[in-house]
Amino acid sequence: MSKKTAKKKVSKKKASRKAKSATAAVQDNAHEIWLAGLGAFAMAQEEGVNLVRKGGKLVNQQTGKVIDESSKLFERLVNEGKKLENKGRKAASSTVGGVKDDVEGRVDKTIKSARTNWDKLEKVFEERVARALSRLGVPTSDEIQQLSNRVKELNVRVRDLAKDQKSTAAKTLARKSSATKKVSKKTTKKLAAKADKKSS
Repeated sequence: MSKKTAKKKVSKKKASRKAKSATAAVQDNAHEIWLAGLGAFAMAQEEGVNLVRKGGKLVNQQTGKVIDESSKLFERLVNEGKKLENKGRKAASSTVGGVKDDVEGRVDKTIKSARTNWDKLEKVFEERVARALSRLGVPTSDEIQQLSNRVKELNVRVRDLAKDQKSTAAKTLARKSSATKKVSKKTTKKLAAKADKKSS
């Protein structure tokens, strides 16, 4: 299990290194483009200054021409810089987007795998605990529930039988008491008759 964890960590590091290197490459390219734009601007400015210096001699004749050429050159450089910047952004966003999608996909797969493994582990653990408890003679929750239901049924039957027995006992007692009264009246009459015979 530790080897799998180590392999996963290594693959995550490789993926993050690839993402970092791709991102770094895009940033480096963007920075170089920016520097190229600055260089072009500096060159244009330098050429403009040179033209102005040369044109200083022919100021009246060449002033308008130098300014037009400088501004045209500057505009051309700005347009080229914009094109280059757009290309760099597209390349950077597609590279970053691809890396992001790849990383998110791997993370999702890892999460799903971890959940599946956890569920399997939990199931195996539950089965082993159930087997161990069964070997020890400990009833399962289903067996305990069945026993509880059976005890409830038996309690109801015992109450019903107790009620029936009380009513039967009461009837028997009532019969015995009436029979006892009859016996005692007969006994009293016999004793009275014997006493009369003895006294006569």
